Amino acid sequence: MNITLDKNDEQLTGLLTVHLTEADYAPTVDKQIKEYTKRAQVKGFRPGMVPVGMVRKMYGKGILAEEINKMLGKAVDSYIKENNIKLLGEPLPVASNVDFDTDKDFDFQFELGLLPDFNLPESLTAELHKVTIDDETLAQTNEQIARQYGETTNPEVSEAGDYLFGKLKKADEEGDGRTVLLPINKVAADQQEQFIGKKGGDVITFDLQKAFNNDAASISNFSGLSKDEATAATGDYVFNVEKVNRTAAPEFNQELFDKVFGPEAVSTPEEFDAKVRETIQSNYDREAEGSLNNRIVEQLVNGVDIKIPTEFFKKWLVRANEGKLTPEKVEEHYTDYEKELKWSMIRNKVVEEAGLKVSNDEIVNRTLDKIMGQFNMPNMPDEMRESMRSYADQYLKQENGKNYVNEYEAILAEKVLENLRGKVVVTDKPVTAEEFRTLHS
Repeated sequence: MNITLDKNDEQLTGLLTVHLTEADYAPTVDKQIKEYTKRAQVKGFRPGMVPVGMVRKMYGKGILAEEINKMLGKAVDSYIKENNIKLLGEPLPVASNVDFDTDKDFDFQFELGLLPDFNLPESLTAELHKVTIDDETLAQTNEQIARQYGETTNPEVSEAGDYLFGKLKKADEEGDGRTVLLPINKVAADQQEQFIGKKGGDVITFDLQKAFNNDAASISNFSGLSKDEATAATGDYVFNVEKVNRTAAPEFNQELFDKVFGPEAVSTPEEFDAKVRETIQSNYDREAEGSLNNRIVEQLVNGVDIKIPTEFFKKWLVRANEGKLTPEKVEEHYTDYEKELKWSMIRNKVVEEAGLKVSNDEIVNRTLDKIMGQFNMPNMPDEMRESMRSYADQYLKQENGKNYVNEYEAILAEKVLENLRGKVVVTDKPVTAEEFRTLHS
């Protein structure tokens, strides 16, 4: 057997050629044919008594092809490992005209996509958006709490402060439209009159942008449109009213405090407001941290110079996802695929350089934490926690170990970002809640 690799450093590809002679495969093929004679069932012969020559004539070509295929797989894998070749995906077999009836020597070729080496930056800079909770944000949250815990009725006719439930669509759009809950108090003051005094069955035609003061965030919040879609939603819209919703604010007492935060977590209006602020702040801080991590990833993917074997990558994507991806789809979404590949390469380099590992105990403990969270028992006693371990093990084994792999990948991703955060100079940038929502919508 002889293996050669012809590299194209410019294209980051390689052509791997495996040359097999009869001496390479004949002993293995002969052995398999003899083994097959012990199991072969041919009319006129007792089991195990079929002549080797007959078995070779009947099944020899199939056995030859199978054994050569196995031999090729092992040879290519060994060559790649021994020569420390970093591959994109897997080797792609090159079509060939092999004649197993007449040929004795064979040449098989494989296309390789070669991954280049690259350097990570010594340091990065990024801004962490720190939200200051203002009175307006607190008022909006208290309004949401009142709507969630207050008593809702369906009066016949709408008034200021009510919600209209129904279907919204563009004036010239076919179909019923999308189901929405339109808050009258969010409509511009000079536009609210057209939404007051309405009842189920009424139809309202209005200028969407004018009604909401061209505020894409407000339109997006009630309509379910994305921010970009809300910005582009111009002209007249039709709202078919199905019913009026009116929520009476709940009493500001211990019963409400307990419903929102649990029994005796807070006991005064001042403590309630402080707890609401703390919860809002915690949510914004968590979202800000996630956004910072995303921007670090984006900065690395866009900033680190990594050359990709583009044509091979496109071909491999189609082959690896046969029946799911077409060359046209790959072209359409290629930028996203390339970003995913670059991040995967960066992540693997961080793992290698930092020696990051994930232990089985980490995976099990993370799973136990999730289970305890579902039961709303984050501080479960050690004895009870240990009793749930078998349940966690069973969950991790489901779907042929897919859950285990998912937890492993999640923990590893967290460790990679933690490692990268150590190289990032983070500057706090104070923003209002409204600015934060605009930046991260």
